[in-house]
Amino acid sequence: MDDAVRAPAGGGPAADPQRWTRGRRRAGLATGMLVYPSVAAVGVAQYSTGAGAAAGFTIAAAFAAVYVLAGVSVARRDRGRLWALYGVMVALFLAELPFARNFAFFLWAVVIAFTALMLRRRIVLIVLAGALPPLVVPWAVPPWHTGPDPFTALMVVFTTMTVHAYAEMADTNEALVEARAEVARLASEAERARIARDLHDLLGHSLTVITVKSGLARRLAEAGSPRSAQEITEVEELSRQALTDVRAAVSGYREVSLAGELARGREVLRAAGVAADLPASTEMVDPAHQELFGWVVREGLTNVVRHAHAARCTVTLSPSAVEIVDDGAGGAASGGNGLTGLRERVAAAGGSVQAGPARPRGWRLKVTVGTAEGARA
Repeated sequence: MDDAVRAPAGGGPAADPQRWTRGRRRAGLATGMLVYPSVAAVGVAQYSTGAGAAAGFTIAAAFAAVYVLAGVSVARRDRGRLWALYGVMVALFLAELPFARNFAFFLWAVVIAFTALMLRRRIVLIVLAGALPPLVVPWAVPPWHTGPDPFTALMVVFTTMTVHAYAEMADTNEALVEARAEVARLASEAERARIARDLHDLLGHSLTVITVKSGLARRLAEAGSPRSAQEITEVEELSRQALTDVRAAVSGYREVSLAGELARGREVLRAAGVAADLPASTEMVDPAHQELFGWVVREGLTNVVRHAHAARCTVTLSPSAVEIVDDGAGGAASGGNGLTGLRERVAAAGGSVQAGPARPRGWRLKVTVGTAEGARA
């Protein structure tokens, strides 16, 4: 019930894959809150009879119905209607107090949770204000014959903080999805610009020369000159060279470089909120291993962002090894397609892959090539 309270900073398909504000998780949290009116109804059964009980049950049912309508307003991002329904929920909570007594504060917990969603920056004041009535009202109302209710106050605080934390995670995940989409878009635009520049530089001269020489060969052939065959031969050679240049440009577009993957990884980790400790230079790596280590960095950092939930990630390079360590939850599965493909690629280069939990926590991926350690793997 949180993603509509504050609209995303940007729209488009990039926001669709997020799951903290859409789908089963959101529905599960919202549906779980319906337990609270049910608990209030238990209080009505305990403290009221006859017409009073009927009124109390009706209020609890009405509160649940208004809560559902408020959830629909959240999904539709209708803030005006949401505030109106919020006012109705407050009134229903107050009306329920005489019938459910301290159990009515379960309705109050729902109200305070909505308040925390709509006024995120006031969370401390909201939590304090939410905990106060369960402590004061039972003590101040003599017919209840009870003192302050710290258990109910803690329930209100816990519910409010849980919903607030969920909302913050939803916003963080949404921002991450959008940031990653922006990084991918910028990288794609940069690659397209590079390809356009390379093709222009590589083919501009070759195609101009081919056009001129083809025209000359045609005129020589029309005049019956034997030089036409020589010119045609040179055009063929130029065409082959142009084809080689195109293949080189396309190959450059598809190849992975270690320096490029470190630069891209630094941006992706930053967007994911992970502190990146990455080497500034790749000169210490054997040139023969640069491309392979680029694939390792790409796969390793992708797993950190997707699975690890880490706060820090460190990449270490040596002439014959690359190691990626994070302090997360040990996210990458050893049987994943990405890691399986990486093992095959490293094996083809005569190297070894070590992947598993790090100490004291996190995940470690190390690839070694060109050494006795790699030969034994």
